[in-house]
Amino acid sequence: MYLEFVAGRVRPNTLRAVAFDLKTFFTVVAKDPLEVAAADIFEFLADQRGDRRVVRLSDGESGMSARTIARRLSSVSGFYSYVVARGDTSLATNPVPRGLSTRRQGGRSRSIPLVRVPHTLPKILAPAEVDALLEALRTHRDRAMVLAMVLGGLRRCEVLGLRLGDIQVAERSLFIADGKGGRQRITPISNVFFAVVGDYLRCERPANASTDRVFVTLKGPSRGQALSAEGVDVIMRGARQRAGLQRATCHQLRHTCLTRLREAGMALEAVQAQAGHISIESTRIYLHLTNDWLAREYHRASELIDAEQAAELLAMEAINS
Repeated sequence: MYLEFVAGRVRPNTLRAVAFDLKTFFTVVAKDPLEVAAADIFEFLADQRGDRRVVRLSDGESGMSARTIARRLSSVSGFYSYVVARGDTSLATNPVPRGLSTRRQGGRSRSIPLVRVPHTLPKILAPAEVDALLEALRTHRDRAMVLAMVLGGLRRCEVLGLRLGDIQVAERSLFIADGKGGRQRITPISNVFFAVVGDYLRCERPANASTDRVFVTLKGPSRGQALSAEGVDVIMRGARQRAGLQRATCHQLRHTCLTRLREAGMALEAVQAQAGHISIESTRIYLHLTNDWLAREYHRASELIDAEQAAELLAMEAINS
């Protein structure tokens, strides 16, 4: 019943993640759902963190990543919030603690999250890596999908959700009918994308395709049907291998686009609109830009400070003389 409720509010991938999270939780905590208590939640945390003596070199964490654990706790908490809201069981409160209460100076209290999720910078691709990836792609379709991500900042699900009517050639933009959270937006995109997607539509897309989705399967029994997320992953994996790249995921392509736009001087609010972020806090990660940009901004500010200090010193010397 709960998964049916979730299915009406989220995308299929999110639904699968929630189902897997709940399965994982109740495999570890082998109890009747109505008998789960806060102590069981902490036992689950300990299980997910694994052997604390073994630490991953990549991020300094042990066991499952903090993001994965936090997501699983969120799924479990959502389930129990639903059960409590229905009010047809003996469960009166959500057993998942919101956090650990602690007191600050002055007697004020605050809540510390159960899982500390590190704030990491988005991983982006260098221009040479993007070029290598594009060269390794074998069809106009595949290049058009990658360009939608690296030039328009689209998510993988947004690329796959594009319909023929969403390609607004005259306005040089794409209509995103079903973005994250069901939000719609219009996204401008480079002419390069339209040239490549035009070649795909003219030369590769089956004329008898059974869907109006832009990107479809080109071969095999599924020819003409909407391309799946798994199909995109297979395409990306093969292209990475041929290009000799260790990284180049769909989300990294999106990160690369948004970072480069901010680096080029695009206002943070404009990047937010391009990305489809509901909160500008989600966009602030692109303030880091690149090391070269940060170095230039630092040296510019440092030179201004030095100039001001030098002017003050000269003024003082003039007064003393």
